[in-house]
Amino acid sequence: MIFLRKSGERGYFNHGWLETWHSFSFGEYYDPRFMGYRSLRVINEDRVQPAEGFPTHGHQNMEILTYILDGSLEHRDSTGGGGIIRPGDVQYMSAGSGVRHSEFNASETEVVHLLQIWILPEQSGGAPGYAERHFSKEKRQNRLCPIASGEGREDSLRIRQDAVVHAALLDGGRELELPCHSERHVWLQLARGRLEVKGLASTRVSLSSGDGLAIPATKLQRDPLTIRAEEDSEFLVFDLS
Repeated sequence: MIFLRKSGERGYFNHGWLETWHSFSFGEYYDPRFMGYRSLRVINEDRVQPAEGFPTHGHQNMEILTYILDGSLEHRDSTGGGGIIRPGDVQYMSAGSGVRHSEFNASETEVVHLLQIWILPEQSGGAPGYAERHFSKEKRQNRLCPIASGEGREDSLRIRQDAVVHAALLDGGRELELPCHSERHVWLQLARGRLEVKGLASTRVSLSSGDGLAIPATKLQRDPLTIRAEEDSEFLVFDLS
């Protein structure tokens, strides 16, 4: 069924140095109804205070993407990968058979605001890896820009899963068509702004900042869905097998 995951219903914790919202079960937050969506396992919205961050810790068998909304984040990992990423940058870490890394706010004065995404890989194991890429505002403005995909389409980051992650900056009053495929599933995550999605069995769904929308393959029609921005908006669209 179509499901609107409201922002205020997400898991929420304020640790002082970190304010975090979990769309799906993660860490201390557990809800058996929300364990992920298809291969999409985690969407965390984090605000990290200046000069604070996550000390070195480990991951395995997960494709991890970090999308920066505001501020800057510094990353270091056991593969030798690392650097500072800012808005427009997307960081990819394939945990593979095991990797250790740390993430810190690179600023002494500004909060960093980000989305961290975990996607289950098609196969477990393999060598861990790291990459990052910049997607300019122009590439994302009023269009769906692939930022990660299984085949590396349009110079997106290549991940180990049959999925495509798009980013978009949609001006208020503008619309985008979301092509639908009967065998694919969609998750839309609104980072900020207000959207209206039309074409779902003649219904309209309104989203506010932080909301997520699940659209299973059985509900997708041949006609494209239309996404309309009620104000300037930034969002991600996940195309999942």
